[in-house]
Amino acid sequence: MSQFLPSTVKTLVDLLLYRTQQQKTQIAYQFLIDGEAETEGLTYQDLYRYACAIAVKLQSQYTPGNRILLLYQPGLDYIAAFLGCLYAGMIAVPAYPPRLNRSLHRLQSILADCDAAAILTTQQIRLSLETSIQKIHEFTNLHWITTDSDTLHDWDSWHPPPIRAETLAFLQYTSGSTSVPKGVMISHRNLLHNLQSLHQCFEISDQSSGVIWLPPFHDMGLIGGILQPLYSGFPVTLMSPLMFIQRPFRWLNAISTHRATISGGPNFAYDLCVKKITSEQKENLDLSCWELAFNGAEPINPHTLEQFSAAFAPCGFQAHAFYPCYGMAETTLIATGGKKQHPPIFKTIQSRALGQNVALPLEHDGQESRTLVGCGQSLPDQRIIIVNPETRLSCAEHEVGEIWVQGPSVAAGYWNRDSLSSFHGYLADNGFKRPAQKQQKIPTDTTANVRITAEKDEMGPFLRTGDLGFLSQGELFCTGRMKDVIVIHGANHYPQDIEWTIEDECYACLRAGCIAVFAVLHNNQEQVVVLAEVERSYLNPDKHSEQFDKIIRALRQKIWQHHQLSVHQFVLIRTGTLPKTSSGKIQRHQCQESYLAGTLACIHTG
Repeated sequence: MSQFLPSTVKTLVDLLLYRTQQQKTQIAYQFLIDGEAETEGLTYQDLYRYACAIAVKLQSQYTPGNRILLLYQPGLDYIAAFLGCLYAGMIAVPAYPPRLNRSLHRLQSILADCDAAAILTTQQIRLSLETSIQKIHEFTNLHWITTDSDTLHDWDSWHPPPIRAETLAFLQYTSGSTSVPKGVMISHRNLLHNLQSLHQCFEISDQSSGVIWLPPFHDMGLIGGILQPLYSGFPVTLMSPLMFIQRPFRWLNAISTHRATISGGPNFAYDLCVKKITSEQKENLDLSCWELAFNGAEPINPHTLEQFSAAFAPCGFQAHAFYPCYGMAETTLIATGGKKQHPPIFKTIQSRALGQNVALPLEHDGQESRTLVGCGQSLPDQRIIIVNPETRLSCAEHEVGEIWVQGPSVAAGYWNRDSLSSFHGYLADNGFKRPAQKQQKIPTDTTANVRITAEKDEMGPFLRTGDLGFLSQGELFCTGRMKDVIVIHGANHYPQDIEWTIEDECYACLRAGCIAVFAVLHNNQEQVVVLAEVERSYLNPDKHSEQFDKIIRALRQKIWQHHQLSVHQFVLIRTGTLPKTSSGKIQRHQCQESYLAGTLACIHTG
């Protein structure tokens, strides 16, 4: 892979210093406070001094390798705090502040797992949590540093920490479908490799600019939205995810106003724009500047791409700007992507064959089919293979199996969880015998039990992603999550396919992106259950009961027609109660548990 930055840049500490030397007066980040017009910004020099000041404060009290929890709302303070941790040689632990009157359970789990030494936050967030944390022991011995009120002026007394490329930069706690988050250990080397890959895949130039609304506590928002502009040296305009969710027009308006060339998000974001942006609002948009619209982090619906392209073509959006990609926190961020100038690749295959883990083209008209969107090819110096998860044998082309990844962007593992096998996938092909691993300790006091593999082998280790898919001429097609697949009468059914079938009916009472399908055991057989949130204006069950029953009958027929599945029960629930991760992904396992426990906010069943 070609070198974009000087060879002296081996860590993010080096990276910000380099940007400050080369572009010190250029605005690095602009934040839309209200999602529209009110802004604040930081130059590279301002950011460097802010990060150094935070680092000086941390270095005076803590040892390199200590974990520091970051509790910030999206904004410039968060960016400075994240880089300040790295400038102090600490391990940053990004987390989102819990909402008012919401459970602190996830935050408690993270604190207990990473054994944080301190919390960086703002005065407002600390005051808002003061009452709720008083009796929680994970918080009692922690030192709180409020970076907007503490004295942070000694930036010029900062001294470089003892870090190298292999040193851990931060722990990315996965959203997960269970209540126990896991901290993915991301090193400076992982970050710089993935950022360089993004730079090349996106074909970033001096004319590039970005608009990002994604949550900065997760890999796509932090690495793709904040660190990538720092790596490539282009300006980015940021806004809070809440500003986008409240009014999706703000996202596209920011792209139009600031002439962004790069922006994107998960599939649901494009779908939300199609459903919520009015014809009158479209008249004020000029999206002809948008060269790369990345789409990842959740299954990509081909209908969404088509509908978005059609809806915003009059605004100048070009369909070939769509950039489907695949990745996860465990691969730092991106694992596969295509060529910027190439349009998305669609592949229509037989549904029945896919249920038997084979991707076959249609043989004749009228066959039940599923259209998939290609997620690109492996990064140049990485490796993607498809493996039967039970036999650990390589799959032939067009056979569906688990996606395994190997390469420099793959993280070192999960913090304090060496026993988890996700990072230790070895092929069983050709009578393979596992070789002895050559290991080295990660430098500095990051952790006594963290190891990384110094040499890779063709047979392993690989990261076992838990995702299913197949390769066709090198292009990766994802079919779903292993743990979410519903198996009925020996055939595999992917829940997102059924969810999309329901959403395509466009019932006004059902909330887009808030439908979950899963299986439960009933009378010793797997049965399908559908949860769906209703819009607020339909929360009176007595008033809308007959309408709900009519819709459920129509959806049962549609699901049978497209998937040959009978639905055991439809459950309509209150607005905002469908279990989701902090990044907006549906937690189907939690949905199943809540359904079985009878704790759903149910307003109608059928």
